Amino acid sequence: MCTTKSDEGKGTELLSPIPENASPGTEVGIINVQDRDSENNRQVRCYIQLNLPFKLVPSIKNYYSLVTTGELDRELVSDYNITITATDEGSPPLSSSKSVQLSVADVNDNPPVTRCLRVFRYCSNVTVSVFITDVNDNSPQILYPAPEGNSFMTELVPKAAHGGSLVSKVIAVDADSGQNAWLSYHIVKSTDPGLFTIGLHSGEIRTQRDISESDSMKQNLIVSVKDNGQPSLSATCTMYLVISDNLAEVPELKDVSYDENNSKLTSYLIIALVSVSTFFLTFIIIILAVRFCRRRKPRLLFDGAVAIPSAYLPPNYAEVDGAGTLRSTYNYDAYLTTGSHTSDFKFIRSYNDNTLPGDQTLRKTIDFAEAFDDSDGSSEVGLNC
Repeated sequence: MCTTKSDEGKGTELLSPIPENASPGTEVGIINVQDRDSENNRQVRCYIQLNLPFKLVPSIKNYYSLVTTGELDRELVSDYNITITATDEGSPPLSSSKSVQLSVADVNDNPPVTRCLRVFRYCSNVTVSVFITDVNDNSPQILYPAPEGNSFMTELVPKAAHGGSLVSKVIAVDADSGQNAWLSYHIVKSTDPGLFTIGLHSGEIRTQRDISESDSMKQNLIVSVKDNGQPSLSATCTMYLVISDNLAEVPELKDVSYDENNSKLTSYLIIALVSVSTFFLTFIIIILAVRFCRRRKPRLLFDGAVAIPSAYLPPNYAEVDGAGTLRSTYNYDAYLTTGSHTSDFKFIRSYNDNTLPGDQTLRKTIDFAEAFDDSDGSSEVGLNC
């Protein structure tokens, strides 16, 4: 059986036309040949008719490349009908044929020709047609798989998949026209370089060999899509493949594309957690320090004040006119140091009777705040008579 990768056995026309200025040796298609017999009976030779500017070149097992052997001219031949014949080595040999239609795309290789159709007059009108040439100013746009961040899609590959099995397909378009819109597909990086291949012009991803038990379950492919413009523009996408027969295993592998994003998110969360924790601890320490200072201050004020018992001061410490040796009423202020209940007065100062009335009784005043704020640390007790 002879099939082409471009039409998957459903048609006979290649998807992409070939430009007429393609150089000799340009690959225009890939042919896959299969035979269900065994040993020599499954050995197949593939060939095409000789009067065409094409030939078949053997590639990997059961694959042939259809390449050009000379220059093409669309103005002479715009379409080719290529018949591919495959013959096995059995006795008697069996063969099958398949025809494919190949179109040649036009290239602007002919200058315009102008013979005037009539005589120009001074007052006549002339119609001028202007053709705009396309410039390769649009990069390929990948439609499938969807760009990362919009959705997450994983292709399942059966564990029993054989070599040449279709796995997935990259679909891309280009807003340009002509040869600027011709796209080619290339695998630039993969988990296992020898496991998958991609069609140069079709974007189909197939297995190159049978799946084995030693193959990793997670397979990532980075595909580059390039156009044929000058200079060439490109776009890349990532294809996530999971070798599995059980859908239940897929949720456990949902981190295929988010490993890097999760690592960044984890770093941000750790930084945020450390910042919040540091701020919270600092706030708690400040609150505790303020509460400790508020409790400590009244105790210091109390400890710095001097409490002098009333029994220590002599009663009726005053002299009245005519009752003793003093002729007038006097007021005495006693300045005591800390612990003055066990020591004498520091000094005594008197006031005349113009300061206080002579009939005022004994009064003592202890101001703890003034005693605490006094710069020389002494306590003042006023004795008024």
